[in-house]
Amino acid sequence: MTALTANFITDNGVTMIDGLATGVLLFVIALGLSLVFGVMDVLNLAHGAIYLLGAYVAVALLGGGTKMTLLAFGGAVLLAAVIGGFSGWGLSAMVRPVAHRGHLDQALLTLGIALVVSDLIAMKFGNDVRSIPAPAGLDGSATIFGQSYPVYRLVVIVVGGLLAIGALYVIERTRVGSLVRASVVDPQMVSALGVDTKRLVTGVFAAGAALAAAGGVIGGPILSAYPGLDNRVLLLGLVVVVIGGLGSVSGALVGALVIGQIETLGVSLLPDHASFLVFGAMGLVLLLRPQGLLGKKEATA
Repeated sequence: MTALTANFITDNGVTMIDGLATGVLLFVIALGLSLVFGVMDVLNLAHGAIYLLGAYVAVALLGGGTKMTLLAFGGAVLLAAVIGGFSGWGLSAMVRPVAHRGHLDQALLTLGIALVVSDLIAMKFGNDVRSIPAPAGLDGSATIFGQSYPVYRLVVIVVGGLLAIGALYVIERTRVGSLVRASVVDPQMVSALGVDTKRLVTGVFAAGAALAAAGGVIGGPILSAYPGLDNRVLLLGLVVVVIGGLGSVSGALVGALVIGQIETLGVSLLPDHASFLVFGAMGLVLLLRPQGLLGKKEATA
């Protein structure tokens, strides 16, 4: 068994690392989606469109395919985060009137916003797939398990890991994080304690959108940019949220890493059935643990 495991890791090691890179990218996308759903109980179907907006920020700054310097790439990430934050602030204001009407109204509103954003992007940039090269200095390759592997994806793993540590620290160790966690469990009690929940909700929405837009730039060299990418990103983000548990940062991380491995290994090992494995995993979690792997079970009266 040990030899079999070693052979599996050797043969599929690069694919598993690729799954790790995909997983940390999904974490960046799903974290905001999870917190917005957990804190506001809002089903934000415009989250993928904000990711797509960030990806096209990188496209716009490429200047006709010119490779970015590392400094310029970092600037694009920051610019996308700022644009995403303002977009999240505006989206929060638009969603607030329907926040308590149920998920159908929320879904219809945010889906309409997403369609408008994606159509405007298509009008501006066209419907072709726009590749986004890795920044200069990170566009090389390294040898792993005897195979060539892009350095940029290794950097994405490191950056995603640092982001996960930072997010866990903020949520678990700071006052703002404690308020967010409390709002997930009992928003009425937080409001009764004198906390301005409106500002808190807007901040969570803006932060989640900023992460999604920044993820669009970071994920650009991996996923490129094209109309319809927002739907794929949103779908995977929702699967991650369901598997990890609503409002849980650690759950979003675990769910993202699980889906990253399932998607990449599925394409490698079972290409004819890869599209079903992700949803099969989600269905299994819903059957065995409906609140998600690290979600908290709601108390029953």
